Amino acid sequence: MPGLGTSYGRGGATTFAADLQHSDAILIMGSNMAECHPVAFRWVMKAKARDPNPCKLIHADPRFTRTSAMANTYAPVRAGSDIVFLGALIHHMVDQYERILAKPEAERDARDKFFLDYLIHYTNSASIITEDFRDTEDNDGVFSGFQPAQRRYDASKWRYETDPRDAASAAAPETFTTAVVSLVGPPAHQDPTLTHERCVFRILKKHFQRYTAQMVEEVCGTAQSTFQEVAHTLWSNSGPDRTSAICYAVGWTQHTTGVQMIRAAAVLQLLLGNIGRPGGGILALRGHATIQGSTDIATLYNLHPGYLNTPSALKRHDTLLDYIRAETSATSYWSNFPKFIVSQLKAWFGDAATAANSYAYDFLPKIVGDHSHMPMMVAMARGDMDGFFAMGQNPAVGGQNAGFQRKALAKLKWLVVRDLYETETASFWKDSPEVQSGELVPREIQTEVFFLPAAAVAEMDGSFTNTQRLVQWHEKAVDPPEDARSDIWFTVHLGRRLKELYRESPLERDRPIQSLVWIYVNEAANREWRIKDEPSAELILKEINGYTWTPGRPLEGAPAASFADLKDDGTTACGAWIYTGIYAGGRNQAANRRGDDWVSLGWGFSWPANRRLMYNRASADLAGNPWPKEARLAREHPRAGRALPGFVYWDAAQNRWMGLDVPDFPPTKRPSAPAQPRGVGLDYHDGASPFIMKGDGKGWLYVPAGLVDGPLPTHYEPYESPVQNTVYRQQNNPVTILYNVPGNPYAPVGSREFPHVLSTYRLTEHHLSGTMSRWLPWLAELQPELFCELSPEHAGEIGVENTGWVVISTPRGSIRAKALVTRRIQPFRLRERTVHHVGLPWHWGYKGVSTGDVVNNLSALVGDPNVNIHEAKVFVCDVRKG
Repeated sequence: MPGLGTSYGRGGATTFAADLQHSDAILIMGSNMAECHPVAFRWVMKAKARDPNPCKLIHADPRFTRTSAMANTYAPVRAGSDIVFLGALIHHMVDQYERILAKPEAERDARDKFFLDYLIHYTNSASIITEDFRDTEDNDGVFSGFQPAQRRYDASKWRYETDPRDAASAAAPETFTTAVVSLVGPPAHQDPTLTHERCVFRILKKHFQRYTAQMVEEVCGTAQSTFQEVAHTLWSNSGPDRTSAICYAVGWTQHTTGVQMIRAAAVLQLLLGNIGRPGGGILALRGHATIQGSTDIATLYNLHPGYLNTPSALKRHDTLLDYIRAETSATSYWSNFPKFIVSQLKAWFGDAATAANSYAYDFLPKIVGDHSHMPMMVAMARGDMDGFFAMGQNPAVGGQNAGFQRKALAKLKWLVVRDLYETETASFWKDSPEVQSGELVPREIQTEVFFLPAAAVAEMDGSFTNTQRLVQWHEKAVDPPEDARSDIWFTVHLGRRLKELYRESPLERDRPIQSLVWIYVNEAANREWRIKDEPSAELILKEINGYTWTPGRPLEGAPAASFADLKDDGTTACGAWIYTGIYAGGRNQAANRRGDDWVSLGWGFSWPANRRLMYNRASADLAGNPWPKEARLAREHPRAGRALPGFVYWDAAQNRWMGLDVPDFPPTKRPSAPAQPRGVGLDYHDGASPFIMKGDGKGWLYVPAGLVDGPLPTHYEPYESPVQNTVYRQQNNPVTILYNVPGNPYAPVGSREFPHVLSTYRLTEHHLSGTMSRWLPWLAELQPELFCELSPEHAGEIGVENTGWVVISTPRGSIRAKALVTRRIQPFRLRERTVHHVGLPWHWGYKGVSTGDVVNNLSALVGDPNVNIHEAKVFVCDVRKG
């Protein structure tokens, strides 16, 4: 999420799948979209089959896959070298801009003018960076501010150059309003001519100057001619009358440079003028049905619902006012942060949250470090955790260095597993590989395991938020069998029992549980069902949406129509501000079923505010007139029997923004509105700044704050790599999160013992760790056993034939699999060295109808420094005949 969030303002996909039908070119990278997202891929195929003007499809990937087979251009790219490929594309686009800038103004055509207007006015290209900044070009591969002993950066060295702050504006605040006002600082210095050596555009050019087509060939293993074809296709299919899209998935996120890979794509799309425009944007393909919703409504330890940062003991979050000052961006839509957090506290603690006690802010626990999955497992292995809930999660198979995680589970006092079948996690104590080998002895394991049967989707009401931020409701069809219950039932009733347990407690520490608003069972809604105490998913949705607070009567007030209705005075309650509007008028908008052939505003509800294409102010020019492509598409897709002028445009007669989509901009702010240097929120921006969640209203080519590993994407080798970094002296991301603990060894760079690159991936026929697919005979029949893809050249070297057994080893362990010898995998020629690549699907485990070795026994605990996601898409291995 930070890759998109720091670039544009929000971490979600900027576009929606059906919009791909209007793309003129699509780059799919970091994803096998046809295999893993086949429903969304139908829109890619519709664009490709368009007549006339078919879309050009590009696939860049280490393996030739089902997606590659549909592509006009397939670019083989060594796993982990993506930033070199993307960086060279950025270099190519910057060169195109230099050609435009070199022309006399009178000779620039409409296409030239489009690119310059988009670059100068819609991005931060003209902003000037502090003199403290030093690029990787000057610092042997690290940025200024690097502190080697602490393995971290001082990001203040990357900031914008501004005038000194007014002392009065920094005075101590007394109210939420004055706190936000006090945060408004002077704007960045600008150079709209783009000639200043420290303006973002010049820094960007210098940074990517070494990322050339030749480097792509030497580092990525991609032929220069193939790279040039990709670059030409993207540039020629972007502009005022054409747009290109980029799609990615976990093939980019699961790297120690994953956030910066996504950042590189974000930079590229800004340079191409594709963000906020139909047929353009970035579609972040989420892993399964509601992975987007799981982050929106915050299963992450460091986020509250709606992407409000969790209070931290490591920051100045001592009081609510401190927290607001630390977390509010006063010159963006985040200036409303006090309204979001106060309304959330009111939703959670009701009448106990008052102005006198800072709306019960002190009831919130504060995080004291990284509490994400990998460090949690390390703490578990040390014996520092008593209990663990695994709800729809199977770390015994799905966790990185899965053997380490299974042994960590044996250190718990109790473990609760809720799932459809008895998973490997539920039974690790009796049938895991460690039990079979004698490393774990069941009678010595003190972990008490509670296995609770879960309900399936058809056995409950609820919603899915999919890859395009679209919330869709699903209705209960039948009661779950016997003692199986929904996740909502388990969570709500556990909360009710805890409230009863602590009801009479006089201890101050128990007040948060006592005060918690927890009234979600609607008995009337359960009359037709066997289970009479099932909580109401719609009541929860109403709380998420937000409503007017009525003292003593939680969840009874009128639902909020928009997040603009939220207040910071305790008169509104809201569980997740970005979802406000989903229950507007007291009606479940997620259950809407009125579609059309494109935008489909009547189908489900897309956050924020039911917008389908974010940052869509950029689909019009500086004066608010639609670009030529937007005008054409609006004519081709009339609404209510009439054609609109554009996708989103300024209607001077009505004095407001209009269009086929919900405008992502203040509805009555004129395109000519000047910026107010002392203004708060969106008053700080002019009328031609589409990125309303950013402090300057611009898309960020350069990130002056918000990332921990650099303001610009930079190629570092994966933490385990067969080769030295040939781009910089610095081998790895210098702030990679490492776990140097027993049981998690790493291979050294260029290890002779582990010389090959290994990537894990997914299959259409199976799902995640296999818990919902390996138990089903018809799916197990389609993909019955674990296999290992390797090239004919590699197979020949180790003397194995197709379907023969191979043993794959890493420093963490070894597994066996059937060899799938295929030309879909090819050796990569990197300068003078040939590197073999191995592909393994990771769905198998030791339970179910179809069983096989656990591929994640091979992977390591090592993480991206921004989000601590693991690096399962690239590590090193050895393969031998088995």
